[in-house]
Amino acid sequence: MSPADGVTVTARLAELGIVLPPVAAPVAAYVPAVLDGDRVWTSGQLPFVDGALPATGKVGEGPGLVPPTDAADLARVAALNALAALGSVVDLDRVERIVKVVVFVASDPSFTGQPAVANGASVLLGEVFGVPHARSAVGVAVLPLDAPVEIEVVARLR
Repeated sequence: MSPADGVTVTARLAELGIVLPPVAAPVAAYVPAVLDGDRVWTSGQLPFVDGALPATGKVGEGPGLVPPTDAADLARVAALNALAALGSVVDLDRVERIVKVVVFVASDPSFTGQPAVANGASVLLGEVFGVPHARSAVGVAVLPLDAPVEIEVVARLR
């Protein structure tokens, strides 16, 4: 069962044993999310846990790099932070579906596995909403605070 089947988002999160974190405080001049008509756009969400990044650096294979499997876990955390940001401007039960996800991956120059990292976010959002979303997985040189991943989400409301 999922929100696509008429189950509320909060009920689905509870079924999955997920408790959303507090909304991450902005690190510059912006807000975590903006409501515009029947869409909510999140700002980029980093994988903060209790106000700190659990890992920093570039994603890739080798010494000194964030392993891709760890980066996928961090993408999942960033997606949870994105849901918290959505919930800061609307009741999550109004969210009909996630329309678009953009996952930025701070990548070692030889790393080309951004889609697998992005799956950390996509799998979670699929479990919660039960419907697929459009997605981009983009490799970048560096992200704010040297985070390995950053997530943006666009949601459509009921």
